[in-house]
Amino acid sequence: MGKRLFYGFLVVVLAFAATETVGQAQWLAGLESAHYDIMHLLAGVRHRPQHVVIAAIDEQTRLEHQDEPMVFWAPHFAQAIEVLKKVGVRAIGLDFLFSVSAEAWLKKLALPGDRSRAFDLELRRQLASGQVVLAASMVFDDQGNGKILLPIADYYFSLPRQLDDVGLTNFYNDPDGVLRRFITALPTGEGEMWPTLAALLAGRMTDKGPSEAALPSSPTHIGFAGPPGTFPRISFRRLLRPDADQDQGLKVLKDKVVIVALETRLQDIHMTPYARSFLSWGPQMMSGPEVHANIVETLLTGRCPRAAPELLRLSVLLAVLAAGTFAFFHLAPWQGLGVGVMLILLSMALAYLSFLNSLILPAGHLELGIGLCFLGTLAVRLTGEERTRIRLRQLFSRYVSDGVVEKLLSSGKLPDLGGEALNVTVLFADIRNFTTISESLNPHEVVEMLNAYFSSICEPILENGGTVDKFIGDAVMAVFGAPALQPDQARRALLTALAMAAKAKDFQTWMAERFPERGLPDFHIGIGLHTGEAVVGNIGSPKRLEYTSIGDTVNIASRLESLTKELGWMIIASDQTIAAAGPGVRLGKRRELSLKGRKEGVCAYEVIGVE
Repeated sequence: MGKRLFYGFLVVVLAFAATETVGQAQWLAGLESAHYDIMHLLAGVRHRPQHVVIAAIDEQTRLEHQDEPMVFWAPHFAQAIEVLKKVGVRAIGLDFLFSVSAEAWLKKLALPGDRSRAFDLELRRQLASGQVVLAASMVFDDQGNGKILLPIADYYFSLPRQLDDVGLTNFYNDPDGVLRRFITALPTGEGEMWPTLAALLAGRMTDKGPSEAALPSSPTHIGFAGPPGTFPRISFRRLLRPDADQDQGLKVLKDKVVIVALETRLQDIHMTPYARSFLSWGPQMMSGPEVHANIVETLLTGRCPRAAPELLRLSVLLAVLAAGTFAFFHLAPWQGLGVGVMLILLSMALAYLSFLNSLILPAGHLELGIGLCFLGTLAVRLTGEERTRIRLRQLFSRYVSDGVVEKLLSSGKLPDLGGEALNVTVLFADIRNFTTISESLNPHEVVEMLNAYFSSICEPILENGGTVDKFIGDAVMAVFGAPALQPDQARRALLTALAMAAKAKDFQTWMAERFPERGLPDFHIGIGLHTGEAVVGNIGSPKRLEYTSIGDTVNIASRLESLTKELGWMIIASDQTIAAAGPGVRLGKRRELSLKGRKEGVCAYEVIGVE
């Protein structure tokens, strides 16, 4: 047991170290990302958005204004902003990169009346209100150098804080191209950080600028409210209707952030955790505006998955590894594999429950650790203990039942094959009148009869945990209490003797049917039992060893069995066996016997039954 404990401790330590090393090297990043994405799919809608609504320029809006290129939509944007202000919206984000204006195009056309200077006037007035944030984008050349594409100067100069009211629409992609995390600012290459659109909108809601708001400085997990379509939307065309500010349905926008953006099926779509296929879930792409909305909601609510505390993570890992290793050492390999699968499922469930509470528990690390523990224990058992187990199983499987073998191997105390003194109960059973029976049968029939008899008579021995020690002609010797220790060995032996007696009566029927009209005598057996100390171990020559028992106890049991014919008893047991069996043994006659080759007599009883 101490050796197994040492090896178990070693397996846990090595599996823990290997798992941590692999984790630090980020070799499990793909597996952890897969788990993370699947948890989002399983969770569905995690919470209803509280702070952000999307004003979508959808297909229907485009259809109603199909004759107007979007470069000439400045009056529409101005009207929409005016309506949003009237219904009490706190902050408005225009998720468009206004790289050109209608006024610039009209100026090129040199139209009469010089209308080019007034076309965007109303939009510029709305931008000056201080509630609007414009979008910019950072692009990179082949050398990785970044350049910021700003909205046209006429627009951002209209903003109260000018470039401080312009946010980047760039997202932070993981190496596999999926959006799981966000950053609130990007370096400009000139030693400065430029805030993102979502960071600016969140800052407007808290009445703080981006530099004053408590924004995360490192990549942070997006607290997705749910799959694509979770955020509430209003159609942009509702804002263009006459008296739209009187629309009662728009009153829900009060004190919220509204992101105005173009949402179509083929433009500005991104891969998020919901883009993974799993079971009945198909991939769902998320629009850029909804990604911005999720980031703003995350910043305002603080609901975002965070890495579990190191102490908790390491404690769970060690507990799972220890539990797995304990099971793997005490179960058969295929049973251990089943336990390993259950532990993996349990780890995934634990990681999922943690995720629902916004804690990221690395499920992939737990799965790797469980796998390493299984392989480690399997290697230990195959190279050391398992070889011993296999050898003992091969040795004892001929003598005892599989249950006794497993009990023996799992006990932690293996038998000393070199010989040891044990308290055992020995049983001898012999066929009465065997010589007369065999003379009436040919050799093949004798062998057939003995094989059928031994097959039947040995069943109770194995069922009661006894060891079939040997066959001596027509006799069988069985031992109880070795190799597996049995506190109730004497009672087991008596129950076996009674079952053997019943089998012998049934065998009388088999003999009559198999050998009719042979004039065979009735089939009877005699059984003798004695309890005491015997030497048990591998005995024989180097070329032929046999696990058996020898000593005075064996001799007494054999002598008692030979007296059954003389006494007319079917089962005879010594007083040591009766005393060891405990109460409830129904006895017949009692005799004081003198045994051949032994000075001391033996008190013996006829056994009738056991309650």
